Amino acid sequence: MATDPSLEQFGYQQELRRSLSFTDLLVYGLIFMVPIAPFGIFGSVFQGSGGMVALAYIIGMVAMAFTALSYAQMARAFPMAGSVYTYAGRGISPPVGFMSGWVILLDYVLVPALLYLIASYAMTSFVPAVPVWGWLIIFVLLNTAVNYAGIQMTARISKIMLIGELIVLAIFIVVGLVALAQGKAQTGALTPLFDSSTFSWPLVFGAVSIAVLSFLGFDGISMLAEENQEDSRQLGRSMVAALGLAGVLFIAQTWVGALLTPDRTELLTEGDPEGTAFYDMAEFAGGHWLGVLTAVATAIAWGFANSLVAQAATSRLLFAMARDRQLPRFLAKVHPTHKVPVNATLLVAAVSLAVGLYLTTRDDGITLISGLVNFGAMTAFLALHVSVVVHYVVRQGSRDWWRHLIAPMIGFAILVYVVINASIAAQALGLIWLGVGAVLLVLSYVTGRRPTLAGLNDSPDVPAK
Repeated sequence: MATDPSLEQFGYQQELRRSLSFTDLLVYGLIFMVPIAPFGIFGSVFQGSGGMVALAYIIGMVAMAFTALSYAQMARAFPMAGSVYTYAGRGISPPVGFMSGWVILLDYVLVPALLYLIASYAMTSFVPAVPVWGWLIIFVLLNTAVNYAGIQMTARISKIMLIGELIVLAIFIVVGLVALAQGKAQTGALTPLFDSSTFSWPLVFGAVSIAVLSFLGFDGISMLAEENQEDSRQLGRSMVAALGLAGVLFIAQTWVGALLTPDRTELLTEGDPEGTAFYDMAEFAGGHWLGVLTAVATAIAWGFANSLVAQAATSRLLFAMARDRQLPRFLAKVHPTHKVPVNATLLVAAVSLAVGLYLTTRDDGITLISGLVNFGAMTAFLALHVSVVVHYVVRQGSRDWWRHLIAPMIGFAILVYVVINASIAAQALGLIWLGVGAVLLVLSYVTGRRPTLAGLNDSPDVPAK
């Protein structure tokens, strides 16, 4: 870590345990994104993209690639927990950091509840004796226990789960390719990439706003900056590597799936309200056993593996904001033995349980929360791109035009278009959330508690490279 500024230089103490390698970070990012994530939302993306599922994921990966590059630059400048909250706060100003942290809370606080809810519905379809709320409680308690035990336990469990997901994915792709070789294709080979009968840019980008849900998670790696035991450049490299590997897997499985989807016209017109389109397609391709395998794997991946690391990332965001007293101070408490933000971890569990139980009473629960999660993430990523330009070009006079100006501007433009074409309901509720954050920011100034970051005035900037 000799090339990195220490936490003490930024006004913080090293409280979390530095024990994560590049491989640990890469595995964490892949598990957060879930290599089989398209299984659960395949039908929604299929309908939204007019059947061009692979194209939606290609555009989504490109959009997120520019965001990953911006994350890598800011992680080198400020190698500490907090993600966009830290980067915008130190790269632009503390008030902007507060608003960025507030909006990305919409993503991080709600995403565990979304994962638990989807997994609980899937498990109930196989074990109806246990109601949805029962599975939800089981998942929350299990993940909280693992995260409470420490980040090393979380890392070990993540590696095991990643291997299992990759095995299931390999089985599906092999069986799918065999089915295609047997003549089961329902459309032309290039249709998942381009269909002139349905193509339009607003249509595709509307589907991208759903597909990017699968990519959310590579950014969670930045939350583990204070537990990374190597050079801070490893954070950026692990984010880019995780995004690239996941993107290739997403495109491959959705291309095979789109070719084998039966009843294409019905799926395009009526959608996939029960979320079973992928499992129905898998059963068509390889038999009932493959449909069951992909459904159970999705439930375990979303409800345990993905939500496990999502809870860990969310607790680090709360910890970082509380450490700067922009959230209640008790959330900054670190367990003396396990070296995890214990109160933040327990709060995330409680919120996930409460939100999940509430959403079980709504028919549109999954759709609503998915839109809010995406809106929160995309809006925060916009602030991230701006922070790169302000910190490196405006303040440090960097002449690395590609990494510090052009790439952030391209990423910003793509995300603006995605947000504009997102769900109207998500836009409305997301703007309300932003409004609440703005009110809290104004109140902080009125009460004399304006947002500040520890050691900001005397912490050295990392030279642009």
